[in-house]
Amino acid sequence: MRTKLILLFALSISVIGFAQKDEIKAASKAMKSGDATAAKSALEGVAGSIDGADPKLQAQYYSLMGDATAQLSDYDAAIAAYQKVISVEEASGKAKFSANAKQKLTQMTAELVNAAVEDNNNKKFSEGATKLYQAYTLSPNDTIYLYYAASSAVNGGPDNYDQAIKYYSELKDLNYDGSEVKYSAVDVATGETVSLGEQEYELYKKTNSYKDFKEEKTPSKKAEIVKNIALIYQEQGKNEEALAAYDDALANNPNDVNLVLNKANLYYSMGDKDKFKELMGQASDMAPDNPDLLYNIGVINMEQGNMDEARAAYKKALEVDPNYTNALLNLSTTYVNEGNVLVDEMNSLGTSRADTQKYDELKEKRDQLFQEGANVLETALKNTPDNIQILEQLKNIYAALGDNENFMRVKKLIGE
Repeated sequence: MRTKLILLFALSISVIGFAQKDEIKAASKAMKSGDATAAKSALEGVAGSIDGADPKLQAQYYSLMGDATAQLSDYDAAIAAYQKVISVEEASGKAKFSANAKQKLTQMTAELVNAAVEDNNNKKFSEGATKLYQAYTLSPNDTIYLYYAASSAVNGGPDNYDQAIKYYSELKDLNYDGSEVKYSAVDVATGETVSLGEQEYELYKKTNSYKDFKEEKTPSKKAEIVKNIALIYQEQGKNEEALAAYDDALANNPNDVNLVLNKANLYYSMGDKDKFKELMGQASDMAPDNPDLLYNIGVINMEQGNMDEARAAYKKALEVDPNYTNALLNLSTTYVNEGNVLVDEMNSLGTSRADTQKYDELKEKRDQLFQEGANVLETALKNTPDNIQILEQLKNIYAALGDNENFMRVKKLIGE
């Protein structure tokens, strides 16, 4: 009985071995006829038993599976199959199919990049990102593929932000720099500036055909990567993760004013206006000639009721850019808002002699504030006489002042 069982077991292995060979032979025939689907189907029929087969048979199986799935654009399966070919033959010491697998993997890298470009052109950003990441895994030295994968994922919008975070985080862990040296020279014959590879650049320097040789190093992408991580977290509402990312970014790039601005805006969105104000002041010190920074400092101070500080910020912005319309309008508004506070107090007074006297004092102060707001806009009109925003606000101020002459003048300028 024991002998029969052993013979039966041996016979079953032999049958399985024949089945594997038959399916692999069928798959090979299908691939030669260009039917990758049939080849894959045949191979799947023995997938469960192939890892116990002879290494030579395994390598042939995975080589065919790689060819079939690559032709069907199933890149993940193809990559896994070709890598299996290489690992099986390295372990067995025989390399019949490895050369083909390595060649196909190299070829597939280029195909993945081209397919990713097409995906991005068709706005299939997630698919493009995945293909670029696959290209990077095949060619880890080409970290630029990982960078482009992250960029593609970001372009895909919120649904792909987790994918983008994964890629950007990997770039950060790799300490990816992304800067490069670009070479150019002027073609003497045509007078045109042409881009050159490094070897061409060195070669042409020895000839008289080119002149004005130039080497330019592009900026590092490190700051951009950590900033994008923070911005994505911010978009996702993960504020603590975003703040940590900004802190990390600023630790490496303390003089990057844009990082300070982004961190300030995050605090603003979180409702921490004091921290926003502090960071905006820090950014302003870093870039004193940036009118947008000064304007934003004015906005937050105005919202907090700090009118003197708001005016100082708006005036600094206007020193840099005298035609900054929003700064002019808001500077005027600081006076109008302060005057409106007095109106509320005036309306609360009674009819006694003391209240009437107080009313007159407040009205005089209110009119002075309104007039100051009007003066700001009248000065602005000298440079931008047709600005409808300025004219409309000026008309409203004169209406509140009861200055009918100037009210009608401005209405005429508006065309009413």
